[in-house]
Amino acid sequence: MLYPKLFTTLKTYTRAQFFADLNAGIIVGIVALPLAIAFAIASGVSPDRGLVTAIIAGLLVSLLGGSRVQIGGPTGAFIVIVYAIVQKHGLNGLLIATWMGGAMMILMGAARLGGVIKFIPYPVTIGFTSGIALIIFSSQMKDLFGLSIKQLPAEFFGKWEVYFQNFHTFNPYAFVIGIGTVALIQLWKKVAVKIPGPLVALVAATAAVHFFHLPVETIASRFGEIPHTLPAPAMPQISLALVRELFPSAVTIALLASIESLLSAVVADGMIGGRHRSNMELVAQGAANIASAFFGGMPATGAIARTTTNVHNGGRTPVAGIVHAVTLLLIMLFFGKWAGLIPLACLAGILLVVAYHMSEWRSFLMVLRSPRSDVIVLVLTFVLTVVIDLTVAIEVGMVLAAFLFMKEMAQVANTEIISQELADRPDESDDPGAIQKKQVPKGVLVYEVNGPFFFGASANFIEAMKTVTKEKPKVILVRMRRVPIIDATGLHVLKTEYKNARKSGAAFLLSGIQPHLYELLENAGLVDLIGKENVLGDIDEALVRAKALAGS
Repeated sequence: MLYPKLFTTLKTYTRAQFFADLNAGIIVGIVALPLAIAFAIASGVSPDRGLVTAIIAGLLVSLLGGSRVQIGGPTGAFIVIVYAIVQKHGLNGLLIATWMGGAMMILMGAARLGGVIKFIPYPVTIGFTSGIALIIFSSQMKDLFGLSIKQLPAEFFGKWEVYFQNFHTFNPYAFVIGIGTVALIQLWKKVAVKIPGPLVALVAATAAVHFFHLPVETIASRFGEIPHTLPAPAMPQISLALVRELFPSAVTIALLASIESLLSAVVADGMIGGRHRSNMELVAQGAANIASAFFGGMPATGAIARTTTNVHNGGRTPVAGIVHAVTLLLIMLFFGKWAGLIPLACLAGILLVVAYHMSEWRSFLMVLRSPRSDVIVLVLTFVLTVVIDLTVAIEVGMVLAAFLFMKEMAQVANTEIISQELADRPDESDDPGAIQKKQVPKGVLVYEVNGPFFFGASANFIEAMKTVTKEKPKVILVRMRRVPIIDATGLHVLKTEYKNARKSGAAFLLSGIQPHLYELLENAGLVDLIGKENVLGDIDEALVRAKALAGS
């Protein structure tokens, strides 16, 4: 249903709910401030890009979204892909990729593909999420240790090589601020839940650096003063060659944004007892990313941590998300100059905490104890994310998971001769249709197909049909009562085996075809080819027909 939740909630909106949303929105806006700045810096862009994204995208996600309480903005999941795009194509390339990713999400939502995202295998999701967490952790070592490095390479191992080469520039003040930030955030949870720990750590660290004149880098010393106004919207400089080159990155942005936003919406549903509209959420996220790109921002998605904070503080409608965006806008307009005093080591400490929670290490260990195929997908996706590229990791992880699943399905599906050596077959006394209870006419060879009859299982069927018997059969009967699906390859194999049977002078019968599969065979022309009289409903009818054709 493409209908924003905001319009639904306003029909029964109350004064009390407004004040609850106002309180939640202000708190979430304050929580989002350090995160938006930290994500932007870690992604290789200026801090104001993160604020612009949180304001513009956050506003549109709440105005158009399919969730009551979703909070949109930049997240840690994008750091890896954004950093890689900026290093290779600059800010203009990032804006184009973000715009393309947003357009893809709108198309996905319009095509009602919101429910398809849930079919992405869990090991793939955990693999690239844990990989991103490790990369975020790795990217913060420069600011955590206060190292003097002009340019960091994008590669994981390249970063660590540069760290070791420049470790002699270690700044103990920066390290104490960074580690102190991590400790304060963790300890603050036990002191006051309502006041966010990252904000307390940010204020404390900024005050310490400012009043004690500590020799550490700040936002202003590296990036200059944060602008006090929103930038004017502008189109990026687009070329066909750049669009082609950035297409895989745009697909990754669209997938990441879709996965994280819908996952966040599901988590929120569980907390408030609601039900989000996945397709509307994708459209809203797509529109938010397009708008973010027009204002010079980064990719955005639903942020689980900020959404959870919103719910915990009483937010129950999209009004809270709108207030969150307005709060950030007011901070940017009137307090932007103070943000320049924030030490980068403090932001590094905040991102270390983000990386820890994002690592999903408990889930990672759980999947490692899963079946071997899941372990292979998990490890490969994780390693490719860290060592090669996030886009490659998702593509390879998805393809490998699909192949392993098909392999397992092919092993489940089987075809066997059931009219030979009946005494050796397992007991099927509970099955009224068991072949042991039937009289198979002489000269009739009965096969049974069990499981999905798709391209992965077709080889088993062909091999079974090649089985040599003592006497040449007069009738070949293929029983398909346990076949739930059949694809084009399966249809082709049936057609081929029918022709082979006719060449050898044998009749070819099918039995037990389920109604939806019968229609499929009919549309493919197989029913007419084999003959309607030779496509029977059950085994009893099929055996009567076989007996007549075999002349026994």
